[in-house]
Amino acid sequence: MPSRPDPKAIESVLLGGEAVYTREQAVELAGADPELAGRVWRALGFPTLDDDSAIFAESDVEALRITHSLLEEGLLDEEGVVRFARAMGQTMARLADWQTSILSTLVFQNEESPSPLMNQVKELLPDVERLLLHIWRRQLAASTARTLAVMSNNNDIVPNYYPLIVGFADLVSFTTLSRELDEMELAGVVEGFEATAADIVASGGGRVVKTLGDEVLYVADSPLQAADIALRLASGVKTHVEVPDVRVGVAYGPVLTLHGDVFGTTVNRSSRLTSFARPGTVLIDEALAESLADEEGLQVVRVRARHAHGLGLIQPYALRRDFDQQRVPTDGEG
Repeated sequence: MPSRPDPKAIESVLLGGEAVYTREQAVELAGADPELAGRVWRALGFPTLDDDSAIFAESDVEALRITHSLLEEGLLDEEGVVRFARAMGQTMARLADWQTSILSTLVFQNEESPSPLMNQVKELLPDVERLLLHIWRRQLAASTARTLAVMSNNNDIVPNYYPLIVGFADLVSFTTLSRELDEMELAGVVEGFEATAADIVASGGGRVVKTLGDEVLYVADSPLQAADIALRLASGVKTHVEVPDVRVGVAYGPVLTLHGDVFGTTVNRSSRLTSFARPGTVLIDEALAESLADEEGLQVVRVRARHAHGLGLIQPYALRRDFDQQRVPTDGEG
């Protein structure tokens, strides 16, 4: 059986050198504050080890120097540095796990030893770094533009709290599938659903906030975009034989955006609408229904009001394309 690569060798390749410094040595070399360095390290998602452990490489020292300079130059305060570190740590941890999963799956499928995985990483690293920086800059530009547009449209707007359209797409039979399929088959269903949903949301001008295995949470800025995405999700995903029908709920209202996630009553209302919807259908709330009432090519039909725990009575509306001949139930969905 082929030997597995040494974890320390992997670390050395990815960090650009061996981990030779203890925490105290790294902090001293960087000229950083020990307490803040500890907070940043934990915010990045790494455990606190004993002071004698050599876990820092030269690149870690340089990162601490950069952190210290941000404070010295007054670009960020302490809390700002820690919050930035937490945002990057959580995002990069998920990204790293995702990328490693892709590479290791390719190696497994090719029935090769783990060694080629390291060779792939070495070859990919320079290009991936450049791509990562470019994609981050492009996403940051888009996010900044959206935020400035929202703020310019309403002078009374509170930062990170503004009207947004929130949608949930849910795999109806996921629980049943999880009992019928083995782990690899179920993973294939989930990956197929997430990939298809992400493509539909992105091509429609929306943004995926997060995926929860059997559910995708997304947002959109315009009612028409949100409606098109929802209808395409409800009809498009079910064309994949491996994936059961999808139901979608969409709501329009004020949303708190924080740490790359969205919160608030609007999000909860969207989730409840999803649970009320039948497979292959879309339910929207009253605010979105009013915004779409005069849009050509769409039909908005009032259905039976439903009680939602913690939200009271919700008045759903069934959304469909005007050319769809399938009858829209008028006695409620689900």
